[in-house]
Amino acid sequence: MIVLSEGDLQINLPAGAKGRKFDDGMSHGLSHCMKAVDFIVELDDKILFIEMKDPDHPNALSRDRKNFHKKILSGDLDSDLKTKYRDSFLYEWGGARVSKPIYYLVLIGASALSEADLLTRTDALRRQLPVLGPGEKPWKKPFVAGCAVLNIEAWNKAMPQYPVSRIGI
Repeated sequence: MIVLSEGDLQINLPAGAKGRKFDDGMSHGLSHCMKAVDFIVELDDKILFIEMKDPDHPNALSRDRKNFHKKILSGDLDSDLKTKYRDSFLYEWGGARVSKPIYYLVLIGASALSEADLLTRTDALRRQLPVLGPGEKPWKKPFVAGCAVLNIEAWNKAMPQYPVSRIGI
């Protein structure tokens, strides 16, 4: 079993899944000009781009938590999330590693986010990418199959085969 961890969060991948850290100097050699998602997971039928944000990290300052919540709820984080996806897609596409539909999953370690907050952020991210093409017409060659913004509870409910937990730093 592969375990992907970032800070105090970890995802357990099922047998057969291939996962790799992408947002580091070893995997992503263009960090000086391109942003990167945290992890890329390859499954039999799809690829997952996973970005993790953890404002509820046990060592996070109260002020930082409040600032993060303000940033995500206002939509200020959307542009950064969009750029991380697009740059990661271009990097993988340029390396001829895009052969399956890609889903972009943003895991926010914030229990205070409601289901409505998560749906609002998912809809905003869907528009930013954009999942649909110009004029809401489907792309002839889609570059993102779908996206979702999830907290730990929503992630584990939607994807129990890839459970997320806290490490307990």
